[in-house]
Amino acid sequence: MNWLTKIKIFGENIKKNLKKTMATQAEQMASPYMSCHGKPVLKKTLEQNNFVCTECNFHHKLEPHQYFSILCGKNNYTEINSPIPYEDILNWEDNKKYTDRLAQAKKSSGLKCGILSVEGKIKDIEVVMSCQSWLFIAGSVSMPEGENVLSAINTCLEKKLPYVFIAKSSGMRMMTSAFSLSQMTRMTLAVNELKRAGLPFITVITNPTTGGTSASIVPLADVILGETGAIYGFAGKRVVQNTETRPLDENFQTIEWALSNGQVDKILDRKDLKDTLYNLLSILLKKNSEVNSENKNETSENPEPLSKAI
Repeated sequence: MNWLTKIKIFGENIKKNLKKTMATQAEQMASPYMSCHGKPVLKKTLEQNNFVCTECNFHHKLEPHQYFSILCGKNNYTEINSPIPYEDILNWEDNKKYTDRLAQAKKSSGLKCGILSVEGKIKDIEVVMSCQSWLFIAGSVSMPEGENVLSAINTCLEKKLPYVFIAKSSGMRMMTSAFSLSQMTRMTLAVNELKRAGLPFITVITNPTTGGTSASIVPLADVILGETGAIYGFAGKRVVQNTETRPLDENFQTIEWALSNGQVDKILDRKDLKDTLYNLLSILLKKNSEVNSENKNETSENPEPLSKAI
């Protein structure tokens, strides 16, 4: 037996042992525990705190319906329907057919595509919101997701409503190549129409927000919020390091780094998201009479930063 055969057999044995010790996705879903700060934590305990760890404050991923329930109340919102174009336009297949990946994503997320858009109210303010689903091929964007955002913004334009986009994405979906990349332009043009109409637009960066999503719709907002613990960037840290001659900052692409470099207006915990969005929308829509009257006849040479005002 030569050394190449021995290495191959050794690798196969490692794979077999890993399969035995690592829980399957189904087993993970069925387990009453989740892993956090190196320890098992009861899912029920996390759920009661909107999936934020009470010990380390780590913000676990949420799906669209969970965010909308926090902001509007459970089932207190209406889904905005959007067309679903033919998805496997390139007949893509790698180690699995793209159609099979889509079927699994729809089953896992319970959604028709990777973005869910709804109409609802944050307290007494009507708003249109879109949220990306990590369970749908890592929140990636292709033609159906682009159509979903356009439908949401069209609703804003028709009803004169503000728009909130909750981002969580690995970027554009490469199984559809240029058809996916073109959604960056389409979403950008739609946001331009929103701005032309004078309607407020707020984005919320959650963990992680990367790739084409971070390079298109997210930074175009009037106000950019970041959820505690989020990673925000374009290319991966290792990829960027390969193009740099000096070491990157230790906290590179963290939400704190983005704030210090002017890419984000405010970082907040999940528990503060609803109140912060409400306060911001009240100011942008000029609905908060207390804010208006308090500063009605006052001017300042050094106005207070928006991050402190909210």
